[in-house]
Amino acid sequence: MARSLCPGAWLRKPYYLQARFSYVRMKYLFFSWLAVFVGSWIIYVQYSTYTELCRGKDCKKIICDKYKTGVIDGPACNSLCVTESLYFGKCLSTKPNNQAKLGDQGNLSELVNLILTVADGDKDGQVSLGEAKSAWALLQLNEFLLMVILQDKEHTPKLMGFCGDLYVMESIEYTSLYGISLPWVIELFIPSGFRRSMDQLFTPSWPRKAKIAIGLLEFVEDVFHGPYGNFLMCDTSAKNLGYNDKYDLKMVDMRKIVPETNLKELIKDRHCESDLDCVYGTDCRTSCDQSTMKCTSEVIQPNLAKACQLLKDYLLLGAPSEIREELEKQLYSCIALKVTANQMEMEHSLILNNLKTLLWKKISYTNDS
Repeated sequence: MARSLCPGAWLRKPYYLQARFSYVRMKYLFFSWLAVFVGSWIIYVQYSTYTELCRGKDCKKIICDKYKTGVIDGPACNSLCVTESLYFGKCLSTKPNNQAKLGDQGNLSELVNLILTVADGDKDGQVSLGEAKSAWALLQLNEFLLMVILQDKEHTPKLMGFCGDLYVMESIEYTSLYGISLPWVIELFIPSGFRRSMDQLFTPSWPRKAKIAIGLLEFVEDVFHGPYGNFLMCDTSAKNLGYNDKYDLKMVDMRKIVPETNLKELIKDRHCESDLDCVYGTDCRTSCDQSTMKCTSEVIQPNLAKACQLLKDYLLLGAPSEIREELEKQLYSCIALKVTANQMEMEHSLILNNLKTLLWKKISYTNDS
C-alpha cells in the first residue's frame, strides 16, 4: 500500500509543474503578442497621420498648378515651380487648420498699407489679382500676419517670400530651445518626465542660455501692446523656440500667437463647467463664470509669466552661484504675475527689465555670450 501511494505522489508533481509552466508560457505569449499588436497599431496610426499631413509633393503640385494658370502669384513661385531651387525639407508639424481671422488691430490703416507692400511681391507698385489672392489666403494664418507686423524685429524669422498660401522664412539652425531630436517612433515610448530630464542635459553653456533667454524676454516685449495691438502667446513650449549659430533667439513656430481681440471673440461665452474648459492652445486660460457657466474673456496669465515658467529650469540649471538666489527670486516673482493684478503693466515692465539687467551683467564680459 505504501508503495502504491509513493509512486502516485511522485507522478502527480511533474504533471502539476508542467501544467503550471504551460499556463505561464501561454500567458507570457499572449501579453507579448498583445504588446506587439498595440505598439504596431500606434505606429501605423502615427505614420498614416504623418504621411497624410506631411505630403510635400502633393502640396507643391497643387500650388504650382494654380501658379501656372495665373490663379496665384508671389515672389517664391518661380523658385518653387520653375527653377525648382526651392524645395520642401523636413516636416515640422502635422497639425492642420492653423487658421484665424484678422481681428480689429490698432493703427489698422497702417497695417493695411504694410500688408499691401508685402503683397506686391514683384515690387512693381501694383498688386496683381494673383498676388492679392495669395495675400488674402496668407492673412488667415496668425504666423504670417505676425511676421509681417514684426518683420523688423530681431527675434522674428525673416519672411523670404510666398506663393499662394505657402510662405518661406529664413532657416533656423537649432529648432528647439533645448534637447535632442529623436525619431518619432522612439518618442512614442519615452515617458514625458524622463524626456524632460534628458532634454535638460543637451543645452548650450549657461552664458549662451542666458543670451537666448534675454532674446525671449525681448520678444515678449515686441508682442506686448505694440503699435498693432497686443498678441498672446498660447503655446510657450521649448519646441516653438530656436536659436541661430550666434545664440540669438528665433521663433520657430508662431501659429499659436494670436491677437488678443481674436482670442476674446473665440473664447468668450464658451460653455464651461470649470476653468479647465476655458483654455485656448495650451497656455491661454481664462476663468469660468459659475453664475452663467460661460468662459470670461480676460486671460489670467500674461506672456511674461509663461515665458518665465519655461525659463525657470532652463536658467537655474548650471546658474552661477553668486546670482542663483537672486535669479530664482526674480523668476518666481515673474511667474506669479497675473493680468488682473493692480498696476500689472508697471510690474510687468519692472520685472522684465530687472531680469534682463541681471542676466546681461553676468554675461557681458564672457566669450560665450
